[in-house]
Amino acid sequence: MTSLGERNLAALAERSFAAKGDYEALLFEGRWHRSGELFERGRRLAAGLSQLGIAPGDRVVVTMANSPEVGIVYHALWRAGAVVTPASFLLSGTELHHVIADAEAAAVITSAEFADKAREASAGVASVRHLIATGQVEDFTGLEELERAEPQAIVPRGDDDLAAVMYTGGTTGQAKGVMLSHANLDYAGCAAQAAAYVPGVNRGLATLPLSHSYGLLVTIAGLHNPEQGVGVLLRWFDPQLFLDMIEQHQLQQTAVVPTMLQILLSQPLEDRHLSSLRYLSSGGAPLAPQVADEFTRRVPSVSIRQGYGLTETAALIATNPVGREKPGSVGLPVPGTEVRILDDEMRPLPPGEVGEICAASPGVMQGYWHSPEATQEALRDGWLHTGDLGYVDDQGYVFIVDRKKDLIIRGGFNVYPRDVEDALLEHPAIERAGVIGRPDEVSGEEVVAFVSLRPAAQATSQELVQWGRERIGGYKYPRQIHVVDEVPLTGVGKVDRKALRKALGELVHR
Repeated sequence: MTSLGERNLAALAERSFAAKGDYEALLFEGRWHRSGELFERGRRLAAGLSQLGIAPGDRVVVTMANSPEVGIVYHALWRAGAVVTPASFLLSGTELHHVIADAEAAAVITSAEFADKAREASAGVASVRHLIATGQVEDFTGLEELERAEPQAIVPRGDDDLAAVMYTGGTTGQAKGVMLSHANLDYAGCAAQAAAYVPGVNRGLATLPLSHSYGLLVTIAGLHNPEQGVGVLLRWFDPQLFLDMIEQHQLQQTAVVPTMLQILLSQPLEDRHLSSLRYLSSGGAPLAPQVADEFTRRVPSVSIRQGYGLTETAALIATNPVGREKPGSVGLPVPGTEVRILDDEMRPLPPGEVGEICAASPGVMQGYWHSPEATQEALRDGWLHTGDLGYVDDQGYVFIVDRKKDLIIRGGFNVYPRDVEDALLEHPAIERAGVIGRPDEVSGEEVVAFVSLRPAAQATSQELVQWGRERIGGYKYPRQIHVVDEVPLTGVGKVDRKALRKALGELVHR
């Protein structure tokens, strides 16, 4: 018989509530939610799900925009012994169908606004026994109805039992399910909280998608907070509302992806009262130095702490310790995590030399769901091969250079797209940049950029190519720059190079 593990996430939530008690904990769209209300709703929903037939180990897809119900559903599923399988509401119907079918989901939980897509995406998937939604939706069991059940004890699940199957972005192929245990997620949340904790800094803004591993990490880290943390939750990122909430509620910290910072820089930050904001955590994608410098210059109360992780590591490998931040670095490996930089022959490289970042930690996934070959490729000799290129300095700080698969080799020289993107962002007219390689008979590969311009700015492709020739350097500057309305991004704000390659292919074949 399975026993309740020490790192069980439902037990963590129970301990957290017992330690901190009932208080006004979460503001969402003008209404405060008490911690006791949220906790009790999760307990009741867990019982309702169990009575509905959700069994221990069942994968349940959750596709909702940010709301208090997302956290309630996650807590309830863990309490019922089920496996949370988050899916962004931004996924297309085809992409959502892949997640539901591949995970062999027993149920899909959504909100009324996405019920039609969830219904269509679930069609023909034999494993799906239940469709559940907020509100009243035909053919769906109501979430509110399930919350009427009498609470029951936590369904025992061990530390190594699955807590989540989280699907990768699929930027280089079809999305794979990352298997994360209760121990994986609890370790990452505990390590993240320990690295970021500053006594008295307990008022935060949450705007990251809770369906993404980074958003989930921030959520679990909050359960490890010894103080009564007060949070403001946004349904999705809105720059004006983001700043309004910081002003109105004197919020002290928040977590973002770099794209959010770029968007915020277009706002009149100097006209805002943002002095309460002390710490800003940035992750999910590399942060261009000029974006960080401009933000801290315009909001001088803020310290930006970059961190680094993958879905495969429960979103955490390294972070900058409070008070010991190093600009340009994603920080030091968190306690319990080791990092090695390896060359193509799997030999360790000394400080300062670029190679593949490999990590070993209690947060590393169990493997990819139903993908033994991909698991074997990623997990070798106890080390996760991240696919990211980087280096460590002589103090152990980690620096990210680029994705290994995105490396462009032009005329025998390595060109890292991120370096070129960062340089392009220094041009006063450019708001966003994405760089890829294309095959070239002479150079092997040629550097191609897509850029979008700041509002009211003007620049031609020829002008930008010439600027790049003068500023970026001989072999690295883009020989082609396409000015577009929007540089495509993934759901978590990374440059979508898969979409750029498709766009380039369409341009070539016109």
